[in-house]
Amino acid sequence: MSGRLIAVVGPSGVGKDSVMQGIAAAAPSIGVVRRVITRDAEAGGEVFDAVSRQRFAEMQAGGAFCLSWQAHGLSYGIPAGVLTAVRSGAEVMANLSRAVLPEAQGMFPGFVVLNLTATPETLAARLAGRGRESAPEIARRLARAGYALPEGMARLDVSNDGPLERTVAEALARLHPVRA
Repeated sequence: MSGRLIAVVGPSGVGKDSVMQGIAAAAPSIGVVRRVITRDAEAGGEVFDAVSRQRFAEMQAGGAFCLSWQAHGLSYGIPAGVLTAVRSGAEVMANLSRAVLPEAQGMFPGFVVLNLTATPETLAARLAGRGRESAPEIARRLARAGYALPEGMARLDVSNDGPLERTVAEALARLHPVRA
């Protein structure tokens, strides 16, 4: 199989990082991209490289990222080496912003979007449970949950309302369908 980037997207609290970890554990040939973020290293959640705003700007200016964006007051970057790896045949997943999907689609061969969904009740409970945002911040994130994805890209919609194992199994079946 040729390489590809699997863009994992979905609203805050949908479980993108948990699903990605589950997929990587079940299918070790699929790598997980480690993002560079201007977030405190102690913030928890995903495994990432924490940098200052100044360092991020320096890295961006130096071509360290193939994709970068800002969201929720933070800057995010996908290391430039990811593009080289995909072009060399690697299959990797990255938690991406919906805003950079068109750019990613034009850049990466075999690009596909894994769009994770969940009910508003599930999202609210998960956001409150992780304890990183205040009630008004959670409300703002929930208000953004229904934003549409850009048209015209390969997309797999998978619900993450139930057990993680079921979501992972469905995602893998959709990403790697058995060919008869």
